[in-house]
Amino acid sequence: MALWVTLLCSLVASLLGGLYLLGAFRRRRANEPPLDKGHIPWLGYALDFRKDSSEFLKRMQRKHGDIFTVLLGGYYFTFVMDPFCFGAIVKESRAKLDFKKFASELVRRVFGYQSVEASHKIIQLSSTKHLMGDGLVVMTQAMMENLQKLMLFKMNSGERERTWQEDSLFNYCYNIIFRAGYLALYGSEPHQGADNKEKANEHDRVHSDELFYEFRKYDRLFPRLAYAVLPPKDKTEAERLKRLFWSMLSVKKSRQKDNISGWVSDQEQSLAENGVPEYMRDRFMFLLLWASQGNTGPAAFWLLFYLMKHPEAMKAVKEEVDKVSRESGQEVKPGRPPINVTRDMLNQTPLLDSALEETLRLVAAPILIRAVLQDMTLKTSDGTEYALRKGDRVALFPHASVQMDPEIHPEPHRFKYDRFLNPDGTRKDFYKNGKKLKYFSMPWGAGIPICPGRFFATNEMKLFVFLMLTYYDLELLDGEEEIPPIDSSRWGFGTMQPIRDVRFRYRPRF
Repeated sequence: MALWVTLLCSLVASLLGGLYLLGAFRRRRANEPPLDKGHIPWLGYALDFRKDSSEFLKRMQRKHGDIFTVLLGGYYFTFVMDPFCFGAIVKESRAKLDFKKFASELVRRVFGYQSVEASHKIIQLSSTKHLMGDGLVVMTQAMMENLQKLMLFKMNSGERERTWQEDSLFNYCYNIIFRAGYLALYGSEPHQGADNKEKANEHDRVHSDELFYEFRKYDRLFPRLAYAVLPPKDKTEAERLKRLFWSMLSVKKSRQKDNISGWVSDQEQSLAENGVPEYMRDRFMFLLLWASQGNTGPAAFWLLFYLMKHPEAMKAVKEEVDKVSRESGQEVKPGRPPINVTRDMLNQTPLLDSALEETLRLVAAPILIRAVLQDMTLKTSDGTEYALRKGDRVALFPHASVQMDPEIHPEPHRFKYDRFLNPDGTRKDFYKNGKKLKYFSMPWGAGIPICPGRFFATNEMKLFVFLMLTYYDLELLDGEEEIPPIDSSRWGFGTMQPIRDVRFRYRPRF
């Protein structure tokens, strides 16, 4: 009898423990946000969230208000949709809200890289040195040279004709920016003497195109890989692609390149000094590639698409670009050397800046997540205080909460290229409930983990668009082309991508 009692007690304990882990006993405590666990134990709303995060969160906001807690795959997430609370969250100390834990889990799953304590600091220091200030001048020039290598090498050759060429816009933009960024950061084929330079350049063009082809395969798998829901066949393919990139971007191969950026080489060296083994540094190189090139190409696609859809925007931005070129003494004419766009020139394009910022407002949709390390209190703009529970996660989704808020941005679904400028050309302020907002668009995140490469990424996109508008006439094949629907599986991972491509045509202007 004692044995049966023991077994029964063990069974009951296991059952209760399982129910606890599945969230069956979670109850809303005093002063906590509204709690919604859904109807599926442990999973909660994970399937709804993964299907379309934006629609799910807007539905929860209508149901519960600006702050609510939901169960997603065994974790409780408190989403904060009140932009006046953003500052308190992004500035909170890491002792209470930590972004590293979630980020470390994600990069391990997606890139196979096991983060070390020094990883974030190494990235921050190297990015400050090489992707800001004087370092940004060097990196902008490297990007400029590689864009010339990929885009303009036929302009002064016999192959140049002023005839229309057709292409798919998303693939074209993503391909060119990815390849130029890769060559600028990871280096180029070495050569000896001017005679071998063009052979090396051709090798770079072919190699970078092959790399992009494989990268796009991986990029398509990325959302489901991040959620750990890949079917067996796709999981096998993802592992193959990981191994391919670990090899192609390996430390050993990188050291054989010319012109490798200090941003890449300094980080690799710092990891080595911190005892990270070489095979793990190879994986880190893959992480850097996706982090630096996974969003700029898609964003450039949307920017060019919106400009072609809005002739008045295209005309204004093109006139600004031409004016900057003339004032730099580099007016483009047949037979002249390719234009060299500098960082100083990029600092003289307020209309292009606003058009890019408007594009990112529409299509950049990261989810910013922090782990709650200790019980704490969050105070809202109306004075209400909410208790946050240790072990939960806090998340911001600025796309829905600020970027598409009609009170902050009237007609939020409409592209207004000058939305971020006052009539006199100065920067515009934004308000909600009559109060000035600090966080009115957050494509790069915020706080300590804000994207450290945002200035270089901005220059990558501006350089590409600057050259496209300088050298080519552009138009959509279908003048009535509708805005393509976005791939809703990519909410939360940066720049949204279209579910279909758009055909366009281009020809040399001169």
